[in-house]
Amino acid sequence: MTKSKLKNLLLAGAMVMTPAHAFAAPKEAPIAEAVTTAMPAESESEPDSAQSLADAKAKMQKEIDQAIALIEKIFEVDKLPPVDPAQLALAQQTTNALIPAGSIEKMLDNMYGKLFRAFMDQTSSMSDLMLSIKTGVDSEKIAALDATSKTAIADMFDPHRKEREDQINKVIKPLISEALGDLEPPMRDGLARAYARKFSAQQLGDLNAFLATPTGQAYGAEWMSLQADPEVMIAMVKAVPPLINKFIDRGPELEGKLKDLPKEKAMSDLTDAELAKLAKLMKVDVKTLKKNRDMWNDDMATDATAVDAVDAAGDAADAAADAADAADAAADAAGDYDEAYDRSNWSAADLQKVEDLEAEADKASSAAYDAEQEAVTNARKRLKPST
Repeated sequence: MTKSKLKNLLLAGAMVMTPAHAFAAPKEAPIAEAVTTAMPAESESEPDSAQSLADAKAKMQKEIDQAIALIEKIFEVDKLPPVDPAQLALAQQTTNALIPAGSIEKMLDNMYGKLFRAFMDQTSSMSDLMLSIKTGVDSEKIAALDATSKTAIADMFDPHRKEREDQINKVIKPLISEALGDLEPPMRDGLARAYARKFSAQQLGDLNAFLATPTGQAYGAEWMSLQADPEVMIAMVKAVPPLINKFIDRGPELEGKLKDLPKEKAMSDLTDAELAKLAKLMKVDVKTLKKNRDMWNDDMATDATAVDAVDAAGDAADAAADAADAADAAADAAGDYDEAYDRSNWSAADLQKVEDLEAEADKASSAAYDAEQEAVTNARKRLKPST
């Protein structure tokens, strides 16, 4: 098995192990990135490969530490009171029943199992995609072949593929199971601390009594995997359009309730007295703030002029377009009689109207460009840090 093949398999394994929210973020998941960067290229020497692996692990750990620090800061974890040991012991009994061995693997298999198996099928030497890559024949033509033909083609390239894929599953599956099993103890610990804070000793005792019954044991074995059950996920996806439509339908009502809220102030709205107070609070020279305020006022006026000019140009351009459309319509009505486009055949009133609109559009366009350049220049001055 080539290193590139192993890289793909490890990446797929990492996808199965990583919680769903990691893939919703715009940034690549640290685990997946570590897997793809950690696997050395065919031409790398052994020392370089070891260093690349160490660097990938260090980068992943750094990103995870940053994420942990951010979460702790947002939720002020350091300010939480200590957990009573007796209360924690009850909660640990609860979470041991709620997260029995293999729970996370079962949940993620519900969520990603089919995805992982589909990935394995697509990277198999029997897949339409891989046969297309190997032969250069369009995958659509390969898809139209019967199973016997596909098997014969695949056997020509890889007669030992079945035993190889079986060996891959034999090696990768236990690794994934082991890694997911490693996640369970910290998850039990974190959940126990949360339960110990959320529920009283009496409530935890009631929960533990229930979870000790046959029904409670059945619930404890299934509750986590059911969170990722396909029917649950489909139901949640189906609920999204009505939710969005509700906001769309109530848009005018919400806008009416929000538009009367007082707007925030800009520098241009502050009086000299307010500027003096602001300068004292910010520990800066009031002259600097006044200069910035005055520059803001000048730029706002210039920007407003630019906007008006652009709007005027747009209106003139629209009018010219309407006139052109009218001329085109007249030409269409006349069929292929091209002389209708000859302005010498237009009435004096039509000719004057078109020429006036064209002149106005040209003038407005030029003025809009000049105003835009002036607005850009003023914006650069405003954005430049004051010394």
